[in-house]
Amino acid sequence: MALSKIDVANMLTGATPVANGGTALTSGFVNGKDPRPDAKPIIYNGDMGVAQRGTSFTGVSSGSNWPVDRFEFYPTNLGAYTIIQEALTSGEAYNNGFRTALRIDTTTADASPASTDYAILRAKLEGKDLGLFKKGTSNAEKFTLAFWVKSNKTTTGQVNLFDIDNDRLVSGTYTISSANTWEKKIINFPADTTGGFDNDNALSLVVEFFLDSGSNFSSGTAPTAWEAQTNADRNANNFAIGSSTDNDFAMTGVQLEVGEFSSTTIPPFQFETFGDNLARCQRYYYRMINENVAMGTFSYYSSGRVEAGVSFPVTMRTAPSLVSTSGSSYFRVQRNGGDNNLNDLSAGNIGLTHASIFNTDEASGTAGHAGFGYSRGSGYLSWDAEI
Repeated sequence: MALSKIDVANMLTGATPVANGGTALTSGFVNGKDPRPDAKPIIYNGDMGVAQRGTSFTGVSSGSNWPVDRFEFYPTNLGAYTIIQEALTSGEAYNNGFRTALRIDTTTADASPASTDYAILRAKLEGKDLGLFKKGTSNAEKFTLAFWVKSNKTTTGQVNLFDIDNDRLVSGTYTISSANTWEKKIINFPADTTGGFDNDNALSLVVEFFLDSGSNFSSGTAPTAWEAQTNADRNANNFAIGSSTDNDFAMTGVQLEVGEFSSTTIPPFQFETFGDNLARCQRYYYRMINENVAMGTFSYYSSGRVEAGVSFPVTMRTAPSLVSTSGSSYFRVQRNGGDNNLNDLSAGNIGLTHASIFNTDEASGTAGHAGFGYSRGSGYLSWDAEI
């Protein structure tokens, strides 16, 4: 082979040489370059494989809900829904390696929502995960979002990039062409030389799929260039999932890439092992104890205080809050030949890697004694460090 045929530049990046029929792009590369050794996907849990809180929730009508980790469904009294982690067994998404999806089914319709109501699905990202976009500089990069979607509706939906640090917004649209069919969508967003993301562990960027809303969010125009955020522009192309109990929406394979890509040049979805995916999600939420499982060793500081130390499996994003059920005898410590039933547990000494749990209400033992703890009935413990 003549030396002139060797694609030296792409040999150095590790990409498949263009001269040999490649695209000069491989998974984890950014415009043919790998800027981060062992780079991880920017979007967490994009294959919807981790669902620590549960796999099915019914009657969802308001507040923060997590059908899968890192993807929050937030309706404000606009209909009611069943949200699940759906197992895939066929279809184009399945054929491309995906085995789970997030699915939303409308169970109570609201065809005329109040002006202030909305239903939104969103992924939230820390500023320190976004430096590669170089937003706010003269070298700012473009954004490309890819995902698989399926719905009974053949309509146009809107997805936004919402820069929380600078209150700026840009939008893209996608069209579902065939009902009840998995389709892959690619949306390109422009670079933004105004306003950089903060380099911290706070919320900087929201990828928001607007699924329904009242007029306060749908009376404007979807901005194709970055602009100062205006609520009226966030749902100009209303998917209207809440308009009928026939409606559903499913998604998987969500990826955010640095640069502009098409359906033929987009890097393959970067699958992680389940363990790696779970560990990344646990930075934000850690289900420590499910129902009816062992909790470890507790000690009695005094006759009326029983406690145990907790080690988190990963460093949390921030000092987490304890999320726990409370009910009659939901927890038990076996000590000194008997049972000490506890209704709930509290948290103290909370850090990024360790905390303590204790009870001073139902605790009854001998100072210095130890016992074996476990959850009972519907008792569980989680640690929440969500953005």
